[in-house]
Amino acid sequence: FKSGDIPSTIMGRIAKGYTTEEFQQMGDYFAAKSYVPAKQEFDAELAEKGKKYHKKYCAQCHDEAGMLADDEAGFLGGQWKPYLHATLTDFVAGDRHAPKKMNKKLKKMIKKKGKDSVEALIEYYAKKGAK
Repeated sequence: FKSGDIPSTIMGRIAKGYTTEEFQQMGDYFAAKSYVPAKQEFDAELAEKGKKYHKKYCAQCHDEAGMLADDEAGFLGGQWKPYLHATLTDFVAGDRHAPKKMNKKLKKMIKKKGKDSVEALIEYYAKKGAK
């Protein structure tokens, strides 16, 4: 975010104010914390569709509904819905670089299932935080 390589609305502005050492300190601090999924409302019917899309298009890289830190693909389950929406919108629009495999799977899903499939995924990942 600091370099501007990843598009952002707010993070780029905030990141410019920190040194490399401060980023390391923040990383150490957050690495010692347990992940706490966002508690939020979700559309259960849409989440059920999203579960199917996740299994078919996302599960190879985002194991356990995207809730494993070990897979290095980032947490999806329990992420804040507006964040997921903004990030996936950027990936779909090409405003943010997606890994080649992700880009291919995302485009394939949208072509076969329509743009609403992205919203279904967001609801599914939101549901994972509602436990």
